[in-house]
Amino acid sequence: MSVVFDRVSKVKRGYRIDQVDDFMTRARTQVDDPQRPPLVSAEDVRSASFSLQHGGYDIAHIDAALARLETVFARVERAAAIDEVGQDAWIEQTRERARIVLARLRRPEGQRFRRAGFIRFGYDIAEVDAVCDRIEDFLTRGGPLTADEIRETVFSRRRNGYAEWQVDLVLDRVISIILAIAQ
Repeated sequence: MSVVFDRVSKVKRGYRIDQVDDFMTRARTQVDDPQRPPLVSAEDVRSASFSLQHGGYDIAHIDAALARLETVFARVERAAAIDEVGQDAWIEQTRERARIVLARLRRPEGQRFRRAGFIRFGYDIAEVDAVCDRIEDFLTRGGPLTADEIRETVFSRRRNGYAEWQVDLVLDRVISIILAIAQ
């Protein structure tokens, strides 16, 4: 698994090369030797962040590579979990995670998450609530939704909007649920 990533010009900023290379080396080691203790998990891939530097790696290309890598790791983790606890228990664990997310999404619009505060910026409430409605439709009725759609979601920032950390945490859980049930 040797990959060369595109770099941006020296006047543009991209991800720091040394940080990306280090992370990808650990991920490559994990893929090449799945029997060794995990160095990187799907959650680690999803939450990976890198500093910026002029002439760094192209952000869009790295983000796309991370999305593919997360999917691979999620499949491996799913298979390991099923081997360990059995498919029925694994399905029930995934359902329980979905129930926890649904409990939050079923709160009234405008009250699904904490507010950032009157002088602080948070995510636009109407935009977040619209995404929450799509997630609820997916979890309850099987409506269309992909992990990439959630990953690529960008919200406007507003004063006294929803607390970003809380929204991001729920979106991360939704991605893990989507990947857990993907075939």
